[in-house]
Amino acid sequence: MMAEEKELRVQKIKEGTVIDHISAGGSLSVLKILGIMGREDNIVSIVMNVSSHSLGRKDIVKVEGRELNPEELDKIALVAPRSTINIVRNYVVVEKQKPRLPKMIKGIVKCANVTCISNSNEPADSMFYVENDDPLRLRCYYCSRYLEKDDIIRQF
Repeated sequence: MMAEEKELRVQKIKEGTVIDHISAGGSLSVLKILGIMGREDNIVSIVMNVSSHSLGRKDIVKVEGRELNPEELDKIALVAPRSTINIVRNYVVVEKQKPRLPKMIKGIVKCANVTCISNSNEPADSMFYVENDDPLRLRCYYCSRYLEKDDIIRQF
């Protein structure tokens, strides 16, 4: 191992969330889903395309001073299903979570079919069956229109 590979690329955070094991290049989608635009008060660190034993290459996102809520975890599962969410307090990982993609997604994304009942004024929340998780493919419960990862990312 070369000396530079032993260096810490990004410093540890005292409090917040570390999203690890994001597929290479996926960190920007995670930021978009979390609504992080770079104008917030939180310090955000992004490491892209670093070496990973399990993925080959991976991204890491560190968000200081913010713990993710369950809805944000569900959204991350859509674009980074193999990621690990670490909650950090006083420089120590106190909780590790793996986002889980449920069999049915409700109310998180909208159907791309403008004539779908979920896009009307009817009281019908959007619902999708998870047909495949990698590559992501969702099927609308109402009209059977398919959504893929890029379609979902555009919504956030």
